[in-house]
Amino acid sequence: MDIQVWLATIPPLAVYTLVTVVILIEMLGVPLPGEIVLLSAALLASQGHVDPVWVGICAIFGACVGDSLGYLIGRKGGRPLFGWLGEKFPRHFSPRNVALAERSFERWGAWAVFFGRFVALLRIFAGPLAGVLRMPYGKFLLADVPGGILWAGGTTAVVYYAGVVAQDWLSRFSWVGLTAAVVCGIAGVAVVRWRIARREKQEPLPELSPSPVAAEPAAVADR
Repeated sequence: MDIQVWLATIPPLAVYTLVTVVILIEMLGVPLPGEIVLLSAALLASQGHVDPVWVGICAIFGACVGDSLGYLIGRKGGRPLFGWLGEKFPRHFSPRNVALAERSFERWGAWAVFFGRFVALLRIFAGPLAGVLRMPYGKFLLADVPGGILWAGGTTAVVYYAGVVAQDWLSRFSWVGLTAAVVCGIAGVAVVRWRIARREKQEPLPELSPSPVAAEPAAVADR
């Protein structure tokens, strides 16, 4: 079966819904492949199967609304929320990862929310952690919304136009070529993650203050 024929059978509404829901849930703090879904949808748009404008709008909506909901959950749940998430998703919400995210907020304040969109670890931490540290919601929005627009809209635009340029090549993409590309991509990601994990094990994490709960909100709020 030709891959173009198969892609054409996917209803556009299903793509828009998937982009919105996956990215929104990821921003709540649940580790889902939101960026991969966005990249795939933008690539579909470059092939004419969905509208790139709607892909971008759905991604922006999911990112901004999801982060705001994550902020409210973090503000209400407090620090015990990360303990619960650590039990459910120990790989992503390990004590080390939580500490690294907190250090980023302590150092950069609201900028950690903005630039966190482009860092896989901070992307799922940004909303809930900002709520836990009681960053003022107005300041959070000023960093979160532009970051969401730049990340979701920018990613959609870049992948869409790159796909349009490569349309002739992609139209000749066989299942063999697709499989080879996926395998190479997965292998590349695995190698990068392995090197990052090895570096983290070699670099000891500096000790944090014994009672950061009371000090951190003030530090973040003042930035």
